[in-house]
Amino acid sequence: MDIRRHLKSTIELGAVWSGVPSAMRWQRRGDVLILAFHNIVPDDAQQTGDRSLHLPRRRFVAQLDALARTHDIIPLAAALAGHTGRRPAAVVTFDDAYEGAVTVGVAELEHRGLPATIFVAPSFLNGHDFWWDALTEPGTSALSPALRAWGLDECSGRDAEIRARAPSEHHAHITRAPSHARGAHEYDLVAAAAGRGITLGSHSWNHPNLTRLDDDALATELTLPLEWLRERFTNVVPVISYPYGLSSPRVESAARIAGYTAGLRIDGGWLTGGKSSNPFAIPRLDVPSGLSAAGFELRVAGVRVR
Repeated sequence: MDIRRHLKSTIELGAVWSGVPSAMRWQRRGDVLILAFHNIVPDDAQQTGDRSLHLPRRRFVAQLDALARTHDIIPLAAALAGHTGRRPAAVVTFDDAYEGAVTVGVAELEHRGLPATIFVAPSFLNGHDFWWDALTEPGTSALSPALRAWGLDECSGRDAEIRARAPSEHHAHITRAPSHARGAHEYDLVAAAAGRGITLGSHSWNHPNLTRLDDDALATELTLPLEWLRERFTNVVPVISYPYGLSSPRVESAARIAGYTAGLRIDGGWLTGGKSSNPFAIPRLDVPSGLSAAGFELRVAGVRVR
């Protein structure tokens, strides 16, 4: 694994030095890339839970500064309205409204005057942690792909059901995530939302796998968070970020009926010319914690090294 990681790093650095990112950015001028972050944690924070989701502050800072040098960083609403420009554009979004993202991450954005959208699952606010950060398996501190797949499929991504069944069916242990890796406190969300350029969107109410719900449960998961946000905030965008990035034509139709104007996935690529053929299947680029500086530069230019 170390050899493979070193080889990939070498290839990434070589690609950057070759000038490939600059050429790709030139081809992408006028296009929009929506970035999906999750949590931003203090540099000295203990590693916990799904480590790919918890990005240290110093790396986030480096990524923001690198992005600002090569892209126009624009609000989500501008991207969805068909933004075009002389450089490629980027949108910063956060899923889950982690405490670290809402405090540490937003502070760094405000320091630079950059916009962002935070997608909120209200039932996890005020210090509740997420099952993927709370569960550990024997002999490892990470969540296995098998357990994750089981949780999304057999338990429909429902936090309470996964916690209830995982100890007996998968011998998993339930731990308590540190404060920065739990849902933000509402007062911190209020403070973040007061910042210039910060908007809020829906990430469902309970963060289930929406594709596994019946029609009534699906409608509830979509309507409740939008109502909750609009009752408390004025800077709400009627956009759903699908939990786990999972959607389907049925989910997209339900989102439209619930009053949303767009839906975001967790994978995919660019909005070419600032437009999408399906506003309820908008692509985003996931930014995992383990991404190197060269890897980030390549990805946001449209180059992927596997």
